[in-house]
Amino acid sequence: MNPDASGAPATDPARRNPVDPGPAAALHLSVVVPLFNEERNVPVLHEALTHALRGIGCTYEIVVVDDGSSDGTPQLLRALAQDDPHLRVIQFRRNYGQTAAMSAGFDHARGEYVVSMDGDLQNDPADIPRLLALLEEGYDIVCGWRRHRKDAWLSRLLPSKLANFLIRRATRVPIHDTGCSLKAYRAWVVRSLDLYSDMHRFIAALAAGLGARVAEIPVRHHPRRYGRSKYGLGRIFRVVADLLTIKMLIQFSAHPIRWFTLLALPLLLASPALLVIGTFRFDAGAIELASRFDTYYMTAAAVTTMVAVNVFLLGFLAELQIRASRFFARRISVAAKEAAQ
Repeated sequence: MNPDASGAPATDPARRNPVDPGPAAALHLSVVVPLFNEERNVPVLHEALTHALRGIGCTYEIVVVDDGSSDGTPQLLRALAQDDPHLRVIQFRRNYGQTAAMSAGFDHARGEYVVSMDGDLQNDPADIPRLLALLEEGYDIVCGWRRHRKDAWLSRLLPSKLANFLIRRATRVPIHDTGCSLKAYRAWVVRSLDLYSDMHRFIAALAAGLGARVAEIPVRHHPRRYGRSKYGLGRIFRVVADLLTIKMLIQFSAHPIRWFTLLALPLLLASPALLVIGTFRFDAGAIELASRFDTYYMTAAAVTTMVAVNVFLLGFLAELQIRASRFFARRISVAAKEAAQ
C-alpha cells in the first residue's frame, strides 16, 4: 500500500504564522487525524484544533490523513491547507482503514511529540495539553480514557467493554480504554511500530513490550454531531484475531524457541503414552502383550512425534531469524556511525 501524499502546505514565508516551525527539526508537536467521509466535521475540527494548539504556545503541525473519502472531505481539506501552513494533508486513493491511515500519519509526523485523535469531534482537542503534561513528566505514551462515553450501549459500549477486558488480561497492560484514539506519544514510539489490520488499538501494548512507560488519564467524550460511526459489532472478531497476534508478538518475540518448546512438550509426552497403549492391550485389568500392534494408536504416536518435532523446529528457525536480524541491525548501525564520522 503506497498512499499518495498531496495538498502539502505552501512554504511562502509571507504566509507563515508567527509560530510556524520553519525547519522540520524545530517542530515540537504533530497531531495526526485520520478522516473518512467527515465533510461536515472538518471545519469545526480544524477550528477547535487550531485554537487548542495555539493556546499551548509551541510549534506544531496538523497531519490529516484522508482515508479515501467519497464526499467533499478531500476538497475541503485542500482548501483549508491553502490558508493554514500548519495543516498537511495526506490523501489515499481508496479506503484502507483507520490503522493504515494512522500509520501513514505517523510516518509523516515530524514533531518531537505526536498526538493521535479521531476526526468525528467526539475527542476534545482541549485535552491535548493534559496529555502533553504527562509526557513532560517522563512517560512515553499517555492514553485517553473515555470514562463517560456518549455512544450506544449495545452496539458500541458493550463490545468495547468486553474487548478492553480481554486485551487487559492478555497483554497485562492496565489500560481501561484501548480503543480511544486520543493518545500522546514520544516520537520514537510511533516510529518503532509496524501497524496493520486493526492494531491501532494495541499501540500501548506493543509499545509496552518495547519498554515504553504508559500512563492513562480520563478525557472528555462528546456525542457525534454529524455523520455516523464507521464501526459495528463485526469489529469484535477482528479484535480477537489481532489480540492473538499481539499476544504472540509480545511474549514470543524475545526467545521464541522457549515458547515453541513448551508447546511441543505435551506432544512429546503424549507420544510415548500412545505408543504404550498401542503395544499393550488392557482387558479386565490385566495387561497382556498384543498379538499384533494396534495400528490406530501406533499411527497417532508417530503423527504426534512428527508434529512435536516440527513445532520445535519452527521455534528453532524463529530464534535463528531473530538473532540474525539483531546481528545485521547492529552491523548496519555500526556502519552508519562510521560513515557519519
